[in-house]
Amino acid sequence: MNSIFALMLAASLSGTDCSSDLLDHDFRKLASKDSVNLCDSFQGQVLLVVNTASKCGNTPQYDGLEKLYAEYRERGFAVLGFPSNDFMGQEPGTEEQIEEFCRLTYGVQFPMFEKTTVKGDQAHALFQQLAEAETAPRWNFHKYLIGRDGQLIQAFSPRTKPYDPAVVEAIETALN
Repeated sequence: MNSIFALMLAASLSGTDCSSDLLDHDFRKLASKDSVNLCDSFQGQVLLVVNTASKCGNTPQYDGLEKLYAEYRERGFAVLGFPSNDFMGQEPGTEEQIEEFCRLTYGVQFPMFEKTTVKGDQAHALFQQLAEAETAPRWNFHKYLIGRDGQLIQAFSPRTKPYDPAVVEAIETALN
């Protein structure tokens, strides 16, 4: 009995066994006190990381992002949304307002996280790493496709819609 307890204690003290530095970040769920480690929650999945905003010309992309999530999530795919107010103040609301808008207007069910700085010196470490690997977001709805191994596969500009053939092909290739 003592050896089982010792093994459990050692496992809990060893921390996350994350094979991806890119995903080893904690974020609070949108409008919640609960935090998740991206690696713990999403390791082994194909991810589309997107910085979002509710008052942007690209905001209707929420619809396509939700459809991608619904279509591919059973195969190990997730869209991860990170609301950001970095571009012309297009995400001014509280997290509660953002959550309500996303759910009521676009039926968003994919995971959304705390309001996050995604560009410049104050960018969250995840977005700093993405910028170093590819490019920093230049506007709202910049998309980063991350493979099952936790490595960046490709980035897509904000103008590239979620169901653009290049996005769909990249997702399907990563899932196979």
